[in-house]
Amino acid sequence: MAQENLRQLTRKVAAALLLCALAATSVFAAPKDRGPQWASLTADQQQVLAPLAGEWNKLSLRHKAKWLGIAKRYPAMKNEEQKRAQSRMQHWAKLTPEQRWQAREQYRSIGKLAPDRREELRRYWAEYQALPPHEKRMFDVPPSYLPPAERRQRATSAKKKPVPAYVLPASL
Repeated sequence: MAQENLRQLTRKVAAALLLCALAATSVFAAPKDRGPQWASLTADQQQVLAPLAGEWNKLSLRHKAKWLGIAKRYPAMKNEEQKRAQSRMQHWAKLTPEQRWQAREQYRSIGKLAPDRREELRRYWAEYQALPPHEKRMFDVPPSYLPPAERRQRATSAKKKPVPAYVLPASL
């Protein structure tokens, strides 16, 4: 008899736990607030954010807020700043989710650098920006041009220049 009561109690506790788990799952499975949908944006916002139209409804609330902030500042931007913002949005919209993730991680990693290293990167960037366009194009080699291992191998072999024969000791 006691065993039967224990089994019934165990079944009731298991059923209660199951109900709690289902309730918690339904709460967590509920769709999160993803912010305004594309159709609810104003005409001005849609015009500014047009490069992101196809991706807009997939963006998180945080990313939508960031883009809406840019759209809000857009009318006050100078003409060349507006062109740059549009160009960057178009470029961002073409990136795959993996490429976007890599870009975000790279940005975060720069923020974690020591201040002197960040300053060095800013200086390099300023030097690059000061280059004439034809020299900047020299850096436009796609990253997939060579596999990383081959790039490293070429970089190290380029550092090891052959010693001219007239410098070698006669004993070799």
